[in-house]
Amino acid sequence: MSERAESPTARDVLWRFGPMVYGPTVLFALGEGAVIPLVPVIAAQLGADVATAALVASALVVGQLCGNLPAGWAVARIGERLTMAIAGVLSLGGILGMALAPSLGVFAIAVFLIGFCAAAFGLARHSFMTTRVPLSFRARALSLLGGTFRLGMFVGPFIAAGLLAVVGDEHATIWFFGGCLVATVLLVLFGPDPEKQLPVPAPAPRPADADLTEDTGEAVTGSIPLPTHGARGPATGVIRTMWRHRRVLSTLGLAAASLSAVRSARQVVLPLWGVSIGLDAQTIALVVGISGAIDFALFYASGQVMDRFGRLWAALPAMILMGAGFIALSLTHDVPQAAMWFAMFAAVLGVGNGLSSGILLTLGADVAPKSDPAAFLGSWRTLTDAGGAIAPLIVSGLAAIASLALATGVMGGIGLLGALAFIRWVPRYVPRSRT
Repeated sequence: MSERAESPTARDVLWRFGPMVYGPTVLFALGEGAVIPLVPVIAAQLGADVATAALVASALVVGQLCGNLPAGWAVARIGERLTMAIAGVLSLGGILGMALAPSLGVFAIAVFLIGFCAAAFGLARHSFMTTRVPLSFRARALSLLGGTFRLGMFVGPFIAAGLLAVVGDEHATIWFFGGCLVATVLLVLFGPDPEKQLPVPAPAPRPADADLTEDTGEAVTGSIPLPTHGARGPATGVIRTMWRHRRVLSTLGLAAASLSAVRSARQVVLPLWGVSIGLDAQTIALVVGISGAIDFALFYASGQVMDRFGRLWAALPAMILMGAGFIALSLTHDVPQAAMWFAMFAAVLGVGNGLSSGILLTLGADVAPKSDPAAFLGSWRTLTDAGGAIAPLIVSGLAAIASLALATGVMGGIGLLGALAFIRWVPRYVPRSRT
């Protein structure tokens, strides 16, 4: 009881983290969210056709996928703060490349670099939360972190629309992103250092060879007893970390990748479905926007559910709603009121996606090893990002070979299989108090 009484409340800790932990991610996400919708437009101005413009836009996701492992290596060796500062400076180089690109190839490389650096921002804060946030409200803190990225993706396009209305040049959004990055780097370098304000808990006694044990399939959860930043010991290599924890990555990690795939498919399927049933662009944008608003409104509720009732209570409803929603939507393409069903199931998918906010971050933190979590989280995020990157390829391939309805139904099936995987693997790797 005395330990509980001395523990800070969730509100106190989250409020304390706010400016320095959530502030940089909000700034980065706002700038990125403003630029993303206009990447294909600028690519087309540089001579890209529709397919090539889509390929250039995908360079952002590919860059993030490729950046996770190097980001894990960097955070493990130089710390979260310096990693974010370096990523911010490199991103400014990407901004200059996007704004001044003389050719499509240079523009694509700059977009890739932005995605590569985005991985560093996400992993640095994920690692910070894993090592320092008390377990009793870990999910709420990480759901809020996920919500900052959702905020950027939700508000950013509106900022871009306002800039276009005032300036009339798509490059204005790039310079806006550059301003956000400058503010981010200054905040990270000259603001209070959260790593020093909230040091890592002291390590519990353990055998000298504890770090050399192989992955036995047992849970590797608990507090993360790292030394303070200045006293970091030699970090375990990324590849070695992946091998040591291959079982959790190949089981619970694949379940998490299926959730990432379903999330990513939602962003692709909904606009394509609206076009396929003959809706105009304004109606499609309205439906997708409402779905996104529902998604954003629920991000903190997911953390509340996970902290109070367990991880499965958020993961299962999310996967079942999205899986069943995709399957049901796939059956409505040729019905008389297809537009109504489209709007209704888009809302269902928004609810499911909102309930899943922070789940991947929280599960990654739950199963991170007791030492050197950054390398493990780099592997975890690479796996989940790969699921998100593959999903659009599955949708486009099946739609080309068969039909969009079949592709939508297949993604629904992946969602339901992912729900079964969560039922099987979460209780094994996450302690019962968090299941």
